[in-house]
Amino acid sequence: MAVTDEAIEKIKGMIVSGALRPGDRLPKESELAAELGLSRNSLREAVRALSLIRILDVRQGDGTYVTSLDPQLLLEALSFVVDFHRDDTVLEFLAVRRILEPAATAMASARISEQQLDALAAQLDKLGDAPSVEELVACDLDFHRGIVQSSGNSVLCSLLDGLSGPTTRARIWRGLTQEDAVSRTLHEHRAILAALRDRDAEAARSWATVHIASVEQWLRSTL
Repeated sequence: MAVTDEAIEKIKGMIVSGALRPGDRLPKESELAAELGLSRNSLREAVRALSLIRILDVRQGDGTYVTSLDPQLLLEALSFVVDFHRDDTVLEFLAVRRILEPAATAMASARISEQQLDALAAQLDKLGDAPSVEELVACDLDFHRGIVQSSGNSVLCSLLDGLSGPTTRARIWRGLTQEDAVSRTLHEHRAILAALRDRDAEAARSWATVHIASVEQWLRSTL
């Protein structure tokens, strides 16, 4: 194992064991290096690597702290990596979304408030019957994010947020090239919203699946 990898594993071990907790300040570099049996250089490289993936927060003049370790923060790295996808993997991202998002939508049916449902309905009403593709896709992202956040599962919400990049581009492409894409999307959004209002988890799951599968089916036919 490379010395930097060893240093990363040792710091990770301290966090996993509870020796370092979210928000804790790390000991001084010289003290921590001696405690872990590491060189100060390898410790410095490990801290730099762990700060890039939001495990540690280096504050100039104040020291290094363990972050909140909140799932949303930790999964920021996912969206960064996802942006390097190849066009031929977009279908795979859509397939993952088709697995996760209907489940989140079904979970939301029992938790989403009437006020949140009213806000989603107002969002759709404001969009009108003939929005531009860009307006529709922006609304689509906000619409689904609002529902997924109501699932009560922050990890699921962060995962789906991280996967949104490639599938967003696919939705724009579809909206520009498929004749009935806009009206179909609006219809599917209304159907999902109606199922949530009825607190019908299975109908909400089914409509969310149809919604994503229609993008997936169109993309398969164009590749």
